[in-house]
Amino acid sequence: METVVKFMRKDPGVSLPRYESGEAAGMDLRARIGEEEVIPPLGRVKIPTGLFPELPRGFEAQIRPRSGLALRHGVTVLNAPGTIDADYRGELEILLVNLGNEPFTVKNGDRIAQMVVSPVCRVCVAEAESLEETERGALGFGSTGM
Repeated sequence: METVVKFMRKDPGVSLPRYESGEAAGMDLRARIGEEEVIPPLGRVKIPTGLFPELPRGFEAQIRPRSGLALRHGVTVLNAPGTIDADYRGELEILLVNLGNEPFTVKNGDRIAQMVVSPVCRVCVAEAESLEETERGALGFGSTGM
């Protein structure tokens, strides 16, 4: 059974998200801008997509970088993964950062990020006075080796 995610478009020229290959996990999102946007090295910019989502209850959309942009240009999604909650109805805007050494130009229609839709597990929070012991315990940050 497929889950339906609805999108309202700012204008008819806005591309709906789509999977670019048969087994892709993420749908590509495209820039919807009037003029080119130049991101200087270490600069960040919010790029609109012209899309307004309606996710079903119990789901979220994660906004993730595109690997090709990261590899070739050092451009990534700054708060990756960004979370779009099911009750959000505003425009999807992508926060890009240029970690490369050269300015990067975003043009209208460029694929700038990908979106993965996933179910969300909501939990009940309970305060505890002690926690169950494990072999790992409090070891973190590289404690399991290379």
